[in-house]
Amino acid sequence: MNKADLISAIAAESGLNKADAKKAVDAFVATVTKALKEGDKVSLIGFGTFSVTERSARTGINPATKATISIPAKKAAKFKPGAELADAIK
Repeated sequence: MNKADLISAIAAESGLNKADAKKAVDAFVATVTKALKEGDKVSLIGFGTFSVTERSARTGINPATKATISIPAKKAAKFKPGAELADAIK
């Protein structure tokens, strides 16, 4: 499912028109992104939790050349599904 499919599904499920559903999806994505940039967690009870995790710097191996490379530290977004979501997809 891509963003357009998600907007159509939300519009059908909620009774909103597609323009309002698009605004809702865009607002959700922007709000979650802003919260994660600020270091906050976003918890949706029953659905899951979005958070930021820090990956430390490490060394790796380039598979093509077998040369050792340095991989810098970075932050990554993480999603942990809630119990209800996990049970629903079993």
